[in-house]
Amino acid sequence: MNDVAIIGVGIHPFGRFEGKTAMQMGTDAIRAALADAGIEWKDIEFAVGGSWEVANPDAIVSLMGLTGIPFTNVFNACATGASATEACADAIRLGKHDIGIAIGLDKHPRGAFTVDPTLVGMPKWYGENGQYLTTQFFGMKANRYLHDHDISPETLAKVAAKNYRNGALNPNAFRRKPIPEEDILNAPMLNYPLTHYMFCAPDEGAAAVIMCRADIAHRFTPKPVYVRAVEVRTRTYGAYEVNTTFAPVEEVASPSVFASRAAFESAGISPGEVDVIQLQDTDAGAEVIHMAEAGFCADGDQEKLIADGATEIGGTMPVNTDGGLIANGEPIGASGLRQLHELVLQLRGTAGDRQVAGTPKAGFALLYGAPGTAGATVVTT
Repeated sequence: MNDVAIIGVGIHPFGRFEGKTAMQMGTDAIRAALADAGIEWKDIEFAVGGSWEVANPDAIVSLMGLTGIPFTNVFNACATGASATEACADAIRLGKHDIGIAIGLDKHPRGAFTVDPTLVGMPKWYGENGQYLTTQFFGMKANRYLHDHDISPETLAKVAAKNYRNGALNPNAFRRKPIPEEDILNAPMLNYPLTHYMFCAPDEGAAAVIMCRADIAHRFTPKPVYVRAVEVRTRTYGAYEVNTTFAPVEEVASPSVFASRAAFESAGISPGEVDVIQLQDTDAGAEVIHMAEAGFCADGDQEKLIADGATEIGGTMPVNTDGGLIANGEPIGASGLRQLHELVLQLRGTAGDRQVAGTPKAGFALLYGAPGTAGATVVTT
């Protein structure tokens, strides 16, 4: 079994780009990753691509070059980036290829996601009564969690404000203007307790990550980052997740808990050893919930940790140093690879104004999406 290293990362800024296709954004991200690794497209032996809006990301070879490489398309809702990372890393780990690329790209229309529930195996009535609107699900979940663990809405505003501040330091972010906590709290209420500024927005963008066998990584970079674990889990019976038409009396843990535990066990490190954290913050409540689900604190401890600045760039557990989804938005296919892009920069010490202090050695990323799928990744120097 081969160890796997990341030798190049690239990103197309997230936001709105009229007249530019998702494929074109994808080629920009690929070219940036190739330049970062110091290689050419012809050096790539295989590729994995993920997208929601683009049915065949493999068609990007017509823009990059028809070299005949194997190209696999993956989709796993918001966990697509983790699935692409896992497929790329595993092919190298198992010795099938020496060097490959994971690519994510999407171009979503404005507004909340709207789709026919029957396309994902749900009955039409699930959409007709409003439950298929993801903002409503996230509001319900956050409201229940805050109630059960005595966490205030002010904590949600602190999370969102932190991510907007971090986004202002990120030239690739969609929202690059800090928003005061008071304005976040007083913004229109979309789904209690979540206001307008506590949500991310579907948008456009692309990201790419190049991996290779660890024993050849120093041919390409003096600072390889190693993929120690990628684990994907779906919901178990009793979990209240997106696209769930029932609520069992006995509730069980989210798939985020199981994916995170498996990733840490596989990587051989603990949450306490992680220096930089990327959590799925589809809304501010999700970041709070995922802090505990991923094992970084106990349920209910988030309020004090966040108030004390633990999750700030200069804190003891920096979370979403690039602004997360709240500042970057979410082009679904690219979102998880954007997380990995940020972790690589942080572990290399090249994140600029948002660089965490000291010499970070371990990073963690968590993705969560419909219909209850989580992907967790651990990387180290």
